[in-house]
Amino acid sequence: MGRIVTLRCIGCGKEYAPDELDYTCPACGPRRGTLEVLYDYEVLKGTLSRAYFRGENERSMWRYLPLLPIEDRRFIQPLRVGWTPLYAFSDLASDYGLKALYVKDDGQNPTASYKDRASSVVVIKAQEKGKKVVTCASTGNAASSLAGFAAATNLETIIFVPRTAPEAKVAQLLIYGAKVFLVDGSYDVAYDLAAEAAATFDWYNRSAAVNPYLVEGKKTGALELAEQLDWEVPDVVLVGVGDGSVLSGICKGFDELHRLGLIDRLPQVIGVQAEGAAPIAEAFERYDGRKVIIEDVVAQTVADSICVGKPRDIVKAVTYVARNGGRFVTVSDRQIMKAISVLAKRTGVFAEPAGAASFAGAVELAARGELDGKRVAVMVTGNGLKDVAAARRIAGAPVHVEPSLEAVVEKL
Repeated sequence: MGRIVTLRCIGCGKEYAPDELDYTCPACGPRRGTLEVLYDYEVLKGTLSRAYFRGENERSMWRYLPLLPIEDRRFIQPLRVGWTPLYAFSDLASDYGLKALYVKDDGQNPTASYKDRASSVVVIKAQEKGKKVVTCASTGNAASSLAGFAAATNLETIIFVPRTAPEAKVAQLLIYGAKVFLVDGSYDVAYDLAAEAAATFDWYNRSAAVNPYLVEGKKTGALELAEQLDWEVPDVVLVGVGDGSVLSGICKGFDELHRLGLIDRLPQVIGVQAEGAAPIAEAFERYDGRKVIIEDVVAQTVADSICVGKPRDIVKAVTYVARNGGRFVTVSDRQIMKAISVLAKRTGVFAEPAGAASFAGAVELAARGELDGKRVAVMVTGNGLKDVAAARRIAGAPVHVEPSLEAVVEKL
C-alpha cells in the first residue's frame, strides 16, 4: 500500500505531515491551498514494474494499492470499482480522421459514475480516521457514489444537492440510505453549506477538491488506461471538467506512471468544458505559469455534472494541465447532446451529458483538423441512465401500434 511522504500545498508549496491536516493549506485557503498527496517515488520505482502488474490478479482499482493512500485494507469494500472496460472503435475513428479512438466507460462502476473511484478511497479514509459521518455537496454523482460506498459501513451519510439535481441521482441517494438536503440554490451554494456543516459538526467532508484523497482515487482511471493499452498511451486523452478534480487526477496518474518509468511519454490531456460553465478553461487561457487568475461565473449547461461556476480545484487543474502540456476546449450544449446520440448509436455506450462532453470535445477538435492521425481516448464519466430526461429530449418518440401484425406492417 502507498506510503504517503507528505501533503504539499499546490499554492505555496508548503508541506505537511499526513496526519497534520485533513483538508487544505490554512495559509492559502480552500481554493488556492488544495493539497497534493506525494509518495516515496524512488522506493516505488524499485518495486513497481510492468512485470509486477502482469502478476497482479486483482481486477479493480485496488491493483494499484502501492500508489494509493490506504493504510488499512480491512476497510476496502467488496464492491468492484475501477478496471472499467476500454473499447476501440476503428470505424468511428476513421470517420473523424483519427488513427484510433478508445472509449473508457466508467458508467460501469457500481453507482454508474467515475466518482466511485474517489468515494471508495474517501470512505476508507473516514473509517481510518474514526469518523462517524461523511458528507458532501454534489450535483448528484459524487453524492450517490459516497452514499453507495458508505452503505455497507457504519458511517452515516448526509448529502447536500441543488434542488435541480436529476431525479435518478436523488433516488440513488435515498435508496442507499443517505439523508438528503435539497438546497434552494446552485451547486456552489450547496457546496458552501456542506462545508459549513462539516466544520460545525465534525463530519468528514468528501466535497470536490477540499479532500486531498479524491484525486488519488480519480488518478486510477489514467493508470488503467495506460495498462489496458499495454503501456502504449494514446496521443490525446479528453475528459469533461466541472470542479477540476477528475482532470487533476488523470494528469497526476499519467505523471506518476512516467516518473516511475512505466510509460515512455505523457499523453496530452485535454479538459472539455461546456461553453456556459467554462471558468477553468478561461483561467487556463490567462495562466502565465505563476498565478492562476480565478474568476467565477454563473454556470448554465445541460450537463449537470459539470455545471460548476465556482470550481474548487481550479488551481490544481490549471497547473497540472499546463505541466502536462495539455489544454482546454469548450463545446456547446447542442454539441454535447449530439455526442450522446452519436456515442450511443455508433458504440453502444450510453453516456450522461457530462460523460459525453469528452467525446463532444474530440469531435470539435477533429473538425478543426487538430487530431488528424492521432490515437485518441475519451473518458465517459457517467451512465446515461443518470439523466434520462436529457436523453429523451434527443432520442425521439416510440411508435404507438395496435396489437396486430397488420398494424406493425402499416407502421413499418
